[in-house]
Amino acid sequence: MEMKLAGNIRLFRKQRGMTQEQLAEVLGVTIGAVHKWETGMSTPELGLIAEMADFFDVSMDILVGYEMKDNRLDSITARLSRCINEEDPEGLNEAEKALSRFPHSFDIVYLSAALYMIIGGKNHDDSQLSRASELFENAMVLLPQSGSEKLSEITIYEMMSNVRMLQGHGDQAAELLKKHNRDGIYNDQIGLLLSLFCKEPKEAQHYLSEALLGAVSQLISTVIGKAYAFTISGNPDAAEDLLLWGMRTLEGLKQREMTGHVDQSCGYLYVLLAYVRLKKGRASEAGDAAQRALELAKRFDASPNYDARSYRFIDDAENASLHFIMGRTASESMAFFVRLIADKQLTALWERITENEHEKD
Repeated sequence: MEMKLAGNIRLFRKQRGMTQEQLAEVLGVTIGAVHKWETGMSTPELGLIAEMADFFDVSMDILVGYEMKDNRLDSITARLSRCINEEDPEGLNEAEKALSRFPHSFDIVYLSAALYMIIGGKNHDDSQLSRASELFENAMVLLPQSGSEKLSEITIYEMMSNVRMLQGHGDQAAELLKKHNRDGIYNDQIGLLLSLFCKEPKEAQHYLSEALLGAVSQLISTVIGKAYAFTISGNPDAAEDLLLWGMRTLEGLKQREMTGHVDQSCGYLYVLLAYVRLKKGRASEAGDAAQRALELAKRFDASPNYDARSYRFIDDAENASLHFIMGRTASESMAFFVRLIADKQLTALWERITENEHEKD
């Protein structure tokens, strides 16, 4: 609810062409009283509000400026989301009102928890963070109500861990994530907590090495998928820039003088780069890229190495290995990837350079 009585008294008085003194005389009050009403320093009694509404020929609702908020569930969740986006501390009052109205709504409980976490974290306010923790616990119970594909137990456990971390309990935050670390989903966060907050570098390295390997795998898939999507949607320049960036990043992670997963990964990127350059009408440069892909594949096949430690910084992955499954050799995998792209120009280019290599051999 919002009221605009002070401004409306001033507005309607001026519309009538009246001074504060003249309005005071009509109402039988002092000029000072009118001045205080118009500046919001005081509020007239109900009888005077009714008298002014009658004098200005408007309803009391209009004079007061009463606007009732839309308190339907969708409207309240939208307001809470806006408070989160704006990091508005006044939203905490809105959250408590919403919780009293809809205590068993997942959306209300989850958004209120998130708002308490954000505001409490910024204020270093333990009571607000404790309220966030309580609400996240409630949200977990109500999770089956959620219709969002983006929200799951994974999200809520992460939020609960964040609250514990903000309260200075890094060990509790790490233990919570360890307990629910299915498929290594929290490896990076557990490693960070163990390293930075718990001062346990040895245990942290195990989680962080696995997290880095996962990040590399995601990087390769993302770069290939996005570069191809850029190309077929008519933006080959962006595709080329992305592929070159991906290659530089992977090369920076390669153990020098050691074949490994990086060589084969970069080989795929070079195959795709050849395709992109063909689409840009740069056949000679496309040939160079395809030739480089074949060289990397042959180098890997000459000395296969599936050990994850072919990547730099993977110092705690003794039993980890990395494999491509699109062929018995790296060369077969490259050929399979070319067939997947299914472009006549690229297929012809690949056949030509592989035939030339066979003739050299």
